[in-house]
Amino acid sequence: MAQISKYDALNTILQSLSASSGDIEASAVVSADGLLMASNFPADMDEERMAAMAAALLAIGERASMELKRGKLEQVFIRGEEGFVVMMSAGPDGVLTVMCNKMAKLGLIFLDMKRAAAEIAKIL
Repeated sequence: MAQISKYDALNTILQSLSASSGDIEASAVVSADGLLMASNFPADMDEERMAAMAAALLAIGERASMELKRGKLEQVFIRGEEGFVVMMSAGPDGVLTVMCNKMAKLGLIFLDMKRAAAEIAKIL
């Protein structure tokens, strides 16, 4: 039996995550140093730029959380006029990033992301 590649396994997780909610517009797995590992983004989005920003924001969030004695960082959450960006650690080497519309049911998004991040961490 053929073994599935990490890239294909990560993309399968991202596709499943997007299918779980119509509110999710894009998702990606990024390495801690900003390299894109897998993505489910519309063609008009700059995936490489998003990957670099996600890694930078997560690093700043981790530093701020520790410096301000808030414990280990769980997620970075950005709210804009048109929707949300949520970043969550996926093991020590990955960051799961999701973009959702402004009407998103965030509790369900967080739950689905937590499950997906656990699956991603096993692969990485």
